[in-house]
Amino acid sequence: MLSISNLTYRIAGRPILTGCSATLYPNHRIGLVGRNGAGKSTLLKLITGELGPDEGEVQLPARWSMGMTTQDAPGGDRSLIDTVLAADKERTALMDELENPDTPPERIADIHGRLEDISAAAAPSRAARILAGLGFSEEAQNRACSEFSGGWRMRVALAALLFTQPDLLLLDEPTNHLDLEATIWLEAYLKAYRGTILIVSHDRTLLNSVVTDIIHLEAKTLTAYKGNYDFFEKTRAERMALAAKQREKQEAQRAHIMSFVDRFRYKASKATQAQSRLKMLAKMQPIASVAEEWTVTFDFPTPQTLASPLFTIDNGEIGYGEDPAVLKRVNLRIDSDDRIALLGANGNGKSTLLKVLAGRLKVRDGLVQKSGKLKIGYFAQHQADELSLESTPLETLKKLMVKATETQVRSQLGRFGFGEDKAETKIGNLSGGEKARLLFALISREAPHIILMDEPTNHLDVDSRQALVQAINGYDGAVIIVTHDPHLVELTADRLWIVRHGKVERFEGDMTDYRRELLSERRNAQRDSRASANNKASAASDSSVDDGQSAEDRKRARQAAANARAALKPLKNKVSAAEKRVEKIQAEINKGQALLADPTVYTDPAKSAKVPAWQKKLGELEKMLEEAEEEWLTLEAELEEAESAANSG
Repeated sequence: MLSISNLTYRIAGRPILTGCSATLYPNHRIGLVGRNGAGKSTLLKLITGELGPDEGEVQLPARWSMGMTTQDAPGGDRSLIDTVLAADKERTALMDELENPDTPPERIADIHGRLEDISAAAAPSRAARILAGLGFSEEAQNRACSEFSGGWRMRVALAALLFTQPDLLLLDEPTNHLDLEATIWLEAYLKAYRGTILIVSHDRTLLNSVVTDIIHLEAKTLTAYKGNYDFFEKTRAERMALAAKQREKQEAQRAHIMSFVDRFRYKASKATQAQSRLKMLAKMQPIASVAEEWTVTFDFPTPQTLASPLFTIDNGEIGYGEDPAVLKRVNLRIDSDDRIALLGANGNGKSTLLKVLAGRLKVRDGLVQKSGKLKIGYFAQHQADELSLESTPLETLKKLMVKATETQVRSQLGRFGFGEDKAETKIGNLSGGEKARLLFALISREAPHIILMDEPTNHLDVDSRQALVQAINGYDGAVIIVTHDPHLVELTADRLWIVRHGKVERFEGDMTDYRRELLSERRNAQRDSRASANNKASAASDSSVDDGQSAEDRKRARQAAANARAALKPLKNKVSAAEKRVEKIQAEINKGQALLADPTVYTDPAKSAKVPAWQKKLGELEKMLEEAEEEWLTLEAELEEAESAANSG
């Protein structure tokens, strides 16, 4: 286990962490949570040894390997798949040694033995599967790193880290460079991870789905909680309420004692008792106040009413210059009460569509109609890079709200948590979350009728994300969101549009349906990949029949292949059983959904009485299905690796 004991760390004499202690047990998945700037990333660096503590220590088992996310994106001419494979230093060194003509023959046997021990033959398949999960096609995996943008190369860095499978996996905001689809894949991958994970994240869905424990960094110290993020919030709220009651009780007791002291301290007959009460007060340890931390508020101004639809595109074609169209035959309508989330992998055109809606890009063909009075607010992360770091939020907004008074400008900043001090702080000294809130203040200054959001939560902590949810739900205009945060989609969007294959279409279903569709596609892809590998192995085997081997050699080869198939049979049986369990649970869900969709159920008292029980059972079945699908996927991945290793042997 990893032990953190009385850890204290200071920067320029200012304490960042004080007396922190925690224990991370093997195979636990821990979420490290706390406000932005609380010191979470600093704690990770202390664990890795990148920073040294002023007091206390971090003890890691000698046999544990450790890996942590990095901000350094890989580059150069090496392909993505080779970059990921190179992350396994031992395998790379052994392969290099094997290819070296000067390697002694007696050493070669040892190398082959070690390569077999670490399942080196299955490594390319495993690396490809991780890259595919993070959004890279087979064609993309063979391209050079230098051909990709920084965000995509950060995905390669994450893939390389996951490929090394360290005993202790340290993840610092791993979903920041991912789209929703890759985030859902990562969630499933981490749930099946065999090792200890410490993850810093503000993604509530990830924290609820993946982690087994929460460590809360607050007031420069650590507090451990069992369970996922929702359970942590509930437990902490209960602890705060209990502390408040105990504090009230103690204050009443103090008041009662002081009342006695004040009445009798100068009476000789009661002086001894009064002094005793004063000593009692001095010994009484005050109960620490567990006060709620300051919570950021978001408040979008109310737009003027416009007739619907606000925006329409008929048979639109969207693209850049003379390049092939990104989207074709686009037909859409936006009304004032719409809450729409755009789904689809990065690169399919979601951000391009937002640029058209924002007026940053014109359609190449088709009809666009919108009101002449329509105002649109457009939030995009790259806009933070365009802010003047030497200016203050107040100065920046004043330049844009030329006709407004300073009071009105400050009021707009106040909607997004900028008090007097922060309003006059240089933008260069603001945190990433504060810059994001400033962008919200800027884009909503004219009370827009439509707000477009492209990854709005990247630098927001959990509480700020919840404030954004409340602001969106309380806003009187339309909202179009592109985000990797499933929680934000589930709580704000009532319509889902999927952008893929050059089209924009309505997705008939909710996030649970979309998640299931992605997992199903992943299963099918794994099956196809395994079938392709088996076919290639079979073809290779057939082609080697007349390779000059003796009958005895071919017999031994056939026997070895038969033994390999027999060894795989128990795993194949497990995969088959897991698949049948998924099908059985899905059949039960279909049965329940059909029952609840039958209108006669609600007119027949005997049937309607069963509705609450079926609704409860459906919820349980949905959870069971998710767990069964994850088990199936994990077993299929194991089978694919085992077959790849067997075929290579």
